[in-house]
Amino acid sequence: MNRRLISLLAILWGAMGYIHAQNPISPMGVYIADPTARVWSDNKLYIYGSLDETTKRYCSRIYHTLSTDNLRDWKLHQYSFVNGEILYAPDAICKQGKYYLYYDTPNGDNFVATSDSPVGPFEDGKKIEGPRQIDPNIFIDDDGQAYFFWGQFSAKGAKMNPDLKTLDMTTYVDGLVTEKNHNFHEGSFVIKRGKYYYFIYADIGRNARPTCIGYAMATSPLGPYEYKGVIVDNAGCDPQSWNNHGSIVQYKDKWYVLYHRSTHSSKMMRKACIEPISFNADGTINEVEMTSQGAGAPLNAFSLIDAARACWMQGNVRIRRHADNPLREELGAFHSGDIAAWKYIDFGQGASRATIKVRSASDGEIILRKDSPTGEIIGQQTIKAGSEWKHYNMRLKKTKGVHALWVECRGADENSEKEIFSIDWFEFSK
Repeated sequence: MNRRLISLLAILWGAMGYIHAQNPISPMGVYIADPTARVWSDNKLYIYGSLDETTKRYCSRIYHTLSTDNLRDWKLHQYSFVNGEILYAPDAICKQGKYYLYYDTPNGDNFVATSDSPVGPFEDGKKIEGPRQIDPNIFIDDDGQAYFFWGQFSAKGAKMNPDLKTLDMTTYVDGLVTEKNHNFHEGSFVIKRGKYYYFIYADIGRNARPTCIGYAMATSPLGPYEYKGVIVDNAGCDPQSWNNHGSIVQYKDKWYVLYHRSTHSSKMMRKACIEPISFNADGTINEVEMTSQGAGAPLNAFSLIDAARACWMQGNVRIRRHADNPLREELGAFHSGDIAAWKYIDFGQGASRATIKVRSASDGEIILRKDSPTGEIIGQQTIKAGSEWKHYNMRLKKTKGVHALWVECRGADENSEKEIFSIDWFEFSK
């Protein structure tokens, strides 16, 4: 994607202030990946992450920051940090009113920059001697001792000196979690809850790709850690989705997992998302599914729903730049047999009609199902080829309550390999 366009989008979104959103929480047109969540003394939650600009490579030379005080309205703080080299996944910490941003570059060097503001600008980046792999993470224990973690395939860790800029390499440990024993790929993130330390990371145990956020537990920050399982798996968010990276955080007495989902039928153009999580009595975490609602209530069926909030898709269909509006996205490239899902939608006391904005390259049919890809059909609509967006008013079998919505595409020629249609948005009525 054109870098000028990305910069323009960031400026425009920044000027608009708060973005009312559920999943993804990254605003349309801005692709914030590798989300690290932090809560500071102002009781706001901040997201620090990398920024994708193109389908040709991961990340960019820019960090933007997101903040919220309600997990629904997100403010984009643009250009928190700008660098001469590509910036991979960051982390941040606060100590005595000073904010420290930890970042890394493709050659494996790790750095720290500082600011008096949680959203920067961060300046005066200094190299951290010692680590030579990606994805820095910092954790400060209850006794004030800081620890630094990093690595690919085998996670490394060491105590950090009080300046939060240098390491005590006499405490260095390799193999805290490994690919062989813990499905560790990259993306270290450590927190403490109760008596347990949680090592969160990109988990490669499924799909032959690190699509999961997995975790291990220990009673010491430097281990030994025991593998416990998966928190969320983003497989299915895009036909080409390959990796995941995230964190967990407590905010206003509830816990959440942050992760990202790919778009544009690529490994890149990733967007930060959030889901609530729960813990068992033994401290383990229950796996959750990807949703469109995220940390909020189910989507309101009687309000306009952007099709790009689909959380699962199969076939060629993907989230991509809107054909007519660079500030928006569409759910495009439906081929015959492709399906997409939104989880979850609240139909209240009942919806009997749907309005769908569609642009169709070929004749076809839209089929709406509830609860599963083979669930009950609640509506069908024939679509005619045309170059313009059209509004189709569809009669529904009356649908009440909360359901997942599944949309299936059928072409007039079901064996055709051509694109059939794209969906901009939909809404329901009584």
